[in-house]
Amino acid sequence: MYGTVARAKVKAGRLDDVVALMNEWERDHKAEGAVANYLYSLDVDATMIVMAVVFRDKASYVANADDPETDTWYRRFRELLEDDPEWSDGEIVYGSA
Repeated sequence: MYGTVARAKVKAGRLDDVVALMNEWERDHKAEGAVANYLYSLDVDATMIVMAVVFRDKASYVANADDPETDTWYRRFRELLEDDPEWSDGEIVYGSA
């Protein structure tokens, strides 16, 4: 499996909008090969989020990243943040559910 983890600061009062946008993505544009999405609101600061996105393989992840609909969605997501997210992509070497 392959995925990305993002860390970002949400604009004040916009966390519910981020959650709604994540739900919209799942409902209207779940990417081929997408396995799971997680969004954490951190205890230390509720405006700080960590998002983990899991794909079945790197090819599925890259196809999603290259999809123009993903870019459109990302621009809406970015408007809800104080600044650009910090992204970390990589192979998932262990997981448990």
